[in-house]
Amino acid sequence: MSADVAVAGIMVLAITLYACTGIADYGAGFWDLTAGGRDRGRLPRSLIDNALTPVWEANHVWLIYVLVVCWTGFGSTFASVMSTLYIPLALALLGIVLRAAGFAMSKDATRARMRHLAGRLFGIGSFLTPFCLGTAVGAVLAGRIPVGNAAGNEITSWLNPTSILAGLLTVAIGAYASAVYLLAEAHRHDVAGLDGYFRVRARVAGVTGLLLGIAVLVALSFDEQQMFDRVVQRSWPLLLLSLGLLFGSFWLATGVRVWLMRLVSAGGIAALVWAWAVAQYPYLLPFSLTIQAGAADAATTRWLLIWFVAALLLVVPALALLFWLDQQGDLGEDPTTSRPEPLETGTIR
Repeated sequence: MSADVAVAGIMVLAITLYACTGIADYGAGFWDLTAGGRDRGRLPRSLIDNALTPVWEANHVWLIYVLVVCWTGFGSTFASVMSTLYIPLALALLGIVLRAAGFAMSKDATRARMRHLAGRLFGIGSFLTPFCLGTAVGAVLAGRIPVGNAAGNEITSWLNPTSILAGLLTVAIGAYASAVYLLAEAHRHDVAGLDGYFRVRARVAGVTGLLLGIAVLVALSFDEQQMFDRVVQRSWPLLLLSLGLLFGSFWLATGVRVWLMRLVSAGGIAALVWAWAVAQYPYLLPFSLTIQAGAADAATTRWLLIWFVAALLLVVPALALLFWLDQQGDLGEDPTTSRPEPLETGTIR
């Protein structure tokens, strides 16, 4: 394997890690947005807040890593994507800012009305970001990003059936994964009132995601036949694996092995990301720019590989410790300074 292909694989790995962690976090924000009024949504929002608070900021490290690797190792691809898709990517950034501001304000606001408004901002940002990132992936998948600075159409590149459906699919996958995670969290915290609540939402999101996945393939067959053929011929085992693992994660959520459920759910999302990567290989931008043609010089790719090893040794153990401490219940806010209400038990009216 050449160094440039290895760096491309590292970038796909970082995308995978962000999808397995960040997408589920966005899904939690979506359920926060749709939880209902203050009284009806108090119990699910309490669980969401307790599940997200210790770890939600850590997941953006993978998005930053993807941007740095793409910028450094595949500069022409970075310039082409950023200049053509600047609208959805700017909206995704806006969603990240709204989400962060809303989440922080919901804890620090002194009035219930302001906390509720901040929660709305958190939910809107949690929908906007995965949708816009999904449309960007759809634009790349459909071959709508030509090589060159602002060479593509800044509107039709992402406002087309394939891209829009890919954005909605990203939201649905995050909503499904989050509902399954939160179902497991309800078991872990012994909040029986939320068992059926998130079970129903996991089923709805799962069925919606399946239908949207089929719709993406249909739209792709009209939009870019060559890529559709690659997905069907190359990636069908990974697509079936993803489907099986995602449904398996829902089944495991009915038990007590929370760690296994999370692993299986993450595997389902990872298989879907790698199905995209396998179908697109060896192109960075289908079907105009290959990995070899778009890669930086050999010295740069070698240094990227060296720093990848450093990241494995420094960042991954720290993140693993963070998530382990969270699952052990050793992380949390100082009860003397934290404003949100503690996790309640009971049923939803």
